[in-house]
Amino acid sequence: MTDYAQEQEMEIEALEAILMDEFKEIHSSESGLNTSSRCFQITITPQVPSFSFCNSFAVQLGLIFSHTEKYPDEPPLLNVTSIKGVQPSDLKKLKEKLEQEASENLGMAMIYTLVSSAKDWLSDLYGQDDENDDIEDLEAIKDDVIIPHGEPVTVETFIAWRERFEAELALERAKLMPESVLSAPKEKKLTGRQWFESGKGRGAAPVNEGSEEEDEEDIDFDDDDFDADDEEDMLEHYLAEKSDSSSHHSSSRRAN
Repeated sequence: MTDYAQEQEMEIEALEAILMDEFKEIHSSESGLNTSSRCFQITITPQVPSFSFCNSFAVQLGLIFSHTEKYPDEPPLLNVTSIKGVQPSDLKKLKEKLEQEASENLGMAMIYTLVSSAKDWLSDLYGQDDENDDIEDLEAIKDDVIIPHGEPVTVETFIAWRERFEAELALERAKLMPESVLSAPKEKKLTGRQWFESGKGRGAAPVNEGSEEEDEEDIDFDDDDFDADDEEDMLEHYLAEKSDSSSHHSSSRRAN
């Protein structure tokens, strides 16, 4: 002999565990069913798309049921009610659909099956509008994305920038060399690298004329930061220009 009461109690416990806050017991007077037995309401909402940004729903319905004496060998009492936004004519169609499915599932616990069917029905009928709204929101966010503008970095532009940067640093080194080095005969003149490696360039700092002597931060460069050949070529060019300039000034003074 089938223990209907035990099967019904086990189904209620399972529904509570699965549906949690969506499942609640209500008074029979609120159910709209012709019964004094225990009644329950399950809140049903449309399926939410994975990309949805909406946490609220435009439509919700309540699936109300009560076990009959010989359930599940006979169908449960069913009712559907609109919690938000569902039209009465649609509720009537859904109730007929669920009653038909209940008669097709006799002999087994069927409430969760009916809940899934109602959710699919609600999603098909009303969920498309919410999905369109979410797509519009997603497109609006895409339109608001700021695309960075500017010259893209390529190998050529990086090499050009690096050459300018190394040239500036090489000239800064040359400016620290004393006048005696710049005016020395070519055969005795040290290259910029040789002068710095000799230790004479360490700690040198220019002093502004007409101002009190001030301590200035030593400028120290790591050899690893530069390419040796490029550095010497730039310094030789700079020293040659300084030497020619010094010779020109000396000739001008003798002429005067």
